[in-house]
Amino acid sequence: MGNGVKEGVVRLRDDAEPVLPAHVSSKSDHRQVLSSLLSGALAGALAKTAVAPLDRTKIIFQVSSKRFSAKEAFRLLYFTYLHEGFLSLWRGNSATMVRVVPYAAIQFSAHEEYKRLLGSYYGFRGEALPPWPRLLAGALAGTTAASLTYPLDLVRARMAVTPKEMYSNIFHVFIRISREEGLKTLYHGFVPTVLGVIPYAGLSFFTYETLKSLHREYSGRPQPYPFERMIFGACAGLIGQSASYPLDVVRRRMQTAGVTGHQRTSIVRTMRTIVREEGVVRGLYKGLSMNWLKGPIAVGISFTTFDLMQILLRHLQS
Repeated sequence: MGNGVKEGVVRLRDDAEPVLPAHVSSKSDHRQVLSSLLSGALAGALAKTAVAPLDRTKIIFQVSSKRFSAKEAFRLLYFTYLHEGFLSLWRGNSATMVRVVPYAAIQFSAHEEYKRLLGSYYGFRGEALPPWPRLLAGALAGTTAASLTYPLDLVRARMAVTPKEMYSNIFHVFIRISREEGLKTLYHGFVPTVLGVIPYAGLSFFTYETLKSLHREYSGRPQPYPFERMIFGACAGLIGQSASYPLDVVRRRMQTAGVTGHQRTSIVRTMRTIVREEGVVRGLYKGLSMNWLKGPIAVGISFTTFDLMQILLRHLQS
């Protein structure tokens, strides 16, 4: 080739890593973002649909003063099925999909981008990030997704705890809230959501990425099997959700205050009220045992689906 390098030809650095021309690199970056968005959307949709009945039951207990137990949760599921039909167990799931699909797409895509940016900053690449940047990438990804999709989360919570006669569909929820409570209500409970997302998303992504890294190191295989990914995701969900659960209870109370009879107050007052009336464990950790069942399942499905979709799309692109 001579001393120069022709335009459009891949150049190599000293470490033999290919450096693509600007137009090729830009096209590759766009493909990676689209691939992450699509994989994340599918991952979120499958995970949340799988655990929707348990999720709805958990929310109902979170926003009420009724004491939680596995027996009462099963009874609620059974009577809901008897009086409202089987599909009523998925009531609010349409709103969940409207929220989860963009949320998961943004979260996973943002995580990939934050990993790339932080990796570039610290001199690491992708999954080779050291612990603190790995934790930061997950926290930033969760915060980004929550900030952009929060009103949909509030709508989903309202639909989960109200009868069909009150809100007929997603648009009806938006219209009634806007007319009767004001547009600012759509972001009521946003602060505890973000405060909860930071440890939840941070620890979830951190745990999953760390387990995959340890697996590569000790197994000698570059990729875990699907069932191993499920186990890693389940561990990630268990740790992440346990760490952020009290703030999840607080945000649900704040989101549904307009329809459950609870007074609309600040985070601190809402938390004090819960503790005073129901106690620390029974109040702030109400329904956690159900979360230990549904959380690992949902997060395991989510992470596994995302990884397998990414692998599939890379094969198709190549």
